[in-house]
Amino acid sequence: MVHQINNNMVRRLIGTLTFWSSSPSTTIGGAALLIALSGIVSRILGFLRDRILASQFGAGDTLDAYYAAFRIPDFMYSMLVVGALSAAFIPVFTGLMSEKKEAEAWRLTSGVLHLMLFSLGVFSFGGIIFAPWLVDLMVPGFDEEKQVLVVLLTRIMLLSPIFLAISAVFGGVLVSFKQFVAYSLAPILYNIGIISGVVFLTPVFGEAGLAWGVVIGSLFHMLVQYPSLRRSGFRYQWHFLDAWKDQSVRRVMKLMIPRSLGMGVSQVGLLLVTLFASTLVSGSLAVFTLANNIQSVPLGLFGIAFSLAVFPSLSLLIAEKKGKDFFKVLSQTAQRILFFVLPLSIFMIIFRAQFVRVILGAGSFNWEDTIMTFEVLKFLSISLFAQSLIPLFARAFFALQNTKTPLYIALISEAVHIILIPILLPEYAVLGLAIAFSVGSILNIVLLYIALRKQISAWNDRVFFLPITKIFFAAAAAGIIAQASKSVFALTTNELDTFVEVFLQLAVGLTIGGVSFVFFCHWFQVGELQMVRRFFFCKILRQPETAALAEDHPERGDW
Repeated sequence: MVHQINNNMVRRLIGTLTFWSSSPSTTIGGAALLIALSGIVSRILGFLRDRILASQFGAGDTLDAYYAAFRIPDFMYSMLVVGALSAAFIPVFTGLMSEKKEAEAWRLTSGVLHLMLFSLGVFSFGGIIFAPWLVDLMVPGFDEEKQVLVVLLTRIMLLSPIFLAISAVFGGVLVSFKQFVAYSLAPILYNIGIISGVVFLTPVFGEAGLAWGVVIGSLFHMLVQYPSLRRSGFRYQWHFLDAWKDQSVRRVMKLMIPRSLGMGVSQVGLLLVTLFASTLVSGSLAVFTLANNIQSVPLGLFGIAFSLAVFPSLSLLIAEKKGKDFFKVLSQTAQRILFFVLPLSIFMIIFRAQFVRVILGAGSFNWEDTIMTFEVLKFLSISLFAQSLIPLFARAFFALQNTKTPLYIALISEAVHIILIPILLPEYAVLGLAIAFSVGSILNIVLLYIALRKQISAWNDRVFFLPITKIFFAAAAAGIIAQASKSVFALTTNELDTFVEVFLQLAVGLTIGGVSFVFFCHWFQVGELQMVRRFFFCKILRQPETAALAEDHPERGDW
């Protein structure tokens, strides 16, 4: 019976993915939930990756060096790639396609590829040469042996931004066409590559195998998207010398500069977190990173997924001068993000010890590591709602082709973040890093909201906040019940020493909390609950949408 049920579930999942892959995602919710579905698989693999790393190395020197080695490649990738694609390439590419200028759009794609390859090639080569000096500046608190390991891993990992840059251009095209399947599979294969490095390459190449796994994962990330790109109509055009003269490429470069600086500000914050963490006890950077990986799961599944899915639609609405529809889509997307993120962040705070023990508690990851990680997780989770809305609000500005305002706001919030770190560090150690990060994130979203409210004439505070208030109270009430269930479970069980016991407490608590949240959402008439119901019946069960589902909240729009 169980085998038959599993087969049916697999067939339904494959059927759903086939349905989406055969045609562009025509609704924001469908695209976002497709990204979220693949994101769940990717995050499960991410948990497996972190568990393997934690159990094999513990929160110590090796993981500190491994996570520190990501900083320079990530800085380059965020500065040169993320800014270009999220703020510049997609709006310009979408605009050309909407004007039926396909030849120019594909020429732009090749031109941006040339721009990315040249820039990343130069910076990666420079990073490889100057790695010892850069690492010494970045982690002055590490001893010489630890710094040597960071240099080795950094030099290998500097190959990965080149593959990821190409992949990002591929993904930008696919997002513009609302072809999200291959785009969604890329992070899954990226994690598979990293896990392969830990399991298969580390025994052969030692700690260098960790870095080679990252390179292999980035290669997989690129290759999986290329077939879909070809089917979309892309054909590579060699015009490297002329690319800089192309007006569309110049437009992308002009738009990407403020966004790149904004991403650079964020990366400077992470570099400083790494710097300050290097002065703390061994394993502090590993603890912060592992806790951040856990709390960022809802951010990736919902905050980023919905933001990516809605971005082409926001860009098109602005191009068509539909301001009221722009606000409606933006506010509804924010509400749908918080519908998932608010209860998950509350549950993450309540069950933080259980999350850490289930995901990381094995092998060399001892009880002291566990305590520090779940305390950091608590403070990071407080700002999860803000972290999840920042990508959406930033992309709203990008759709308006305003990349300067998010930059200025990022500068202000990051300055507060950086100032708080040395103030909090003596008293709170690694917890101070988490507190400062959360304060900076909350300030960022508050300033983005104020600025966006001034820029959109159709903005309505009541329409925006009333549904969110309902979601908050439903999540808070569910959190109270989940906390009560946790206490009752602890009374009925003498010890929670085994993985099964801890997992059972977590599963029962989350189930009770989740059911309670659904109940309170129904009680408060939260419209997003109907969106989930429609998705389940129409996309998963493949049943026709009923009049009852449509009539509950007809104003919510097509999902």
